[in-house]
Amino acid sequence: MSHTPYENTDAPTADVSDGAEPDAPVDDTLAKPRWRRDTAIFLSGQTVSLFGSMLVQYAVMWHLTIETKSGAVLALSTLFGFLPQAVVSIFGGVWADRVNRKALVIAADGTIAVTTLALALLMLGGADDLWLIYGALAIRSTGAGIQTPAVAALLPQIVPTSKLLRVNGINQSIQSAMMLLAPAVAAAVYASTSIVSVFFIDVVTAVVGIGLLLLVPVPTLAHAAAGERAGYFDDLVEGFRYLGTHPFVRWVLGLYAVVFLLIVAPSYLTPLMVARTFGEEVWKLTVNEVAFSVGMLLGGVLLATWGGLKNRIAMIVGSTFVFGVLSVAMGLSTNMWVFFVFMFLLGLSVPPFSTTSMTVLQETVEPERQGRVFGFVGIVMAVSMPLGMVVFGPLADRFTVESLLVVSGILMFLVITVAVALPSGRRAIRAAAQHG
Repeated sequence: MSHTPYENTDAPTADVSDGAEPDAPVDDTLAKPRWRRDTAIFLSGQTVSLFGSMLVQYAVMWHLTIETKSGAVLALSTLFGFLPQAVVSIFGGVWADRVNRKALVIAADGTIAVTTLALALLMLGGADDLWLIYGALAIRSTGAGIQTPAVAALLPQIVPTSKLLRVNGINQSIQSAMMLLAPAVAAAVYASTSIVSVFFIDVVTAVVGIGLLLLVPVPTLAHAAAGERAGYFDDLVEGFRYLGTHPFVRWVLGLYAVVFLLIVAPSYLTPLMVARTFGEEVWKLTVNEVAFSVGMLLGGVLLATWGGLKNRIAMIVGSTFVFGVLSVAMGLSTNMWVFFVFMFLLGLSVPPFSTTSMTVLQETVEPERQGRVFGFVGIVMAVSMPLGMVVFGPLADRFTVESLLVVSGILMFLVITVAVALPSGRRAIRAAAQHG
């Protein structure tokens, strides 16, 4: 499917034909003279909104833990918090290609805020039924399934193609910083007041985020504005057909899914390993999490300032190989501080993989299909991590975490070997080398 030009409403993207790999990023900076202002406002709004959402995420987890002390309750909360997003993401992706993406983000964010406000008012009135929290989590997750692909597809509309990797690196750094800040703030607010106060903060941050987004001009895609579109399910089927006929995009998504599945062991089971091997002191568990988060933060900053390799595929393949090396190294570590260094390096390696993968898709996929493609990405993100925990979690009760880390690393080597051996992988590497 060759790239279709659309007036001046969309960012120029790399010219792509069926099965082809992306050309070098187009420098369309002059076509978007206010891109720095628009990007700064957009990321500021998203940061504020994300901060409130993360406060709720941590506060709800702690509230349910303290009030129920039930593993089943926590499992159900995770199910309600992830499953709707996985189901809705594909439909949200179709909507993102059919309507104005800014309006879609605002509608989703507003629905989440109203739901959170309703829950806060009900709890103030004395209602504390678990089903209310489950219902709110499900609605928030549904909103995320609509919002996430729209945000990913919206960014290339306001950011020049040649600047996408740097901007995505900044965004990754912001998210990592929130991972460090949000737990501390959530703990302080929850301990000094109540979970209802956290909900009110989330509502305020959502309003601020929506207000800032209203200041950013985001045009509707030309074909959507003109009403030139097929039926909803025709668009959905066309999205699946696009993946089926575009080996490169399918290759990136497949690698993304498998790596996310395998990276669960290093990132989620390491606290268990620290407690079993190095001691249960809280400060040790804290250092473990902080090392990973600081690594991710600095990795994003590095991408934002350096801009990464011109050869995007080399970055994706290289970081996947590094994941395998670090996973094996952590499994063989016997010194706690050496282990923490490896955790830091693992976090440092995440942005070169995840941010670069997202950027490659933004550079490659035509604007009118980006919503659907990022809907598939949303499904991968929402399903791979929980699925990985379903696989590795029970195994951690039968085998040592160290052995699982080593196995995960070896599987990572196998995955990247197969990925680069596939015809689509070989073509991607050749094309990237030509433009690198």
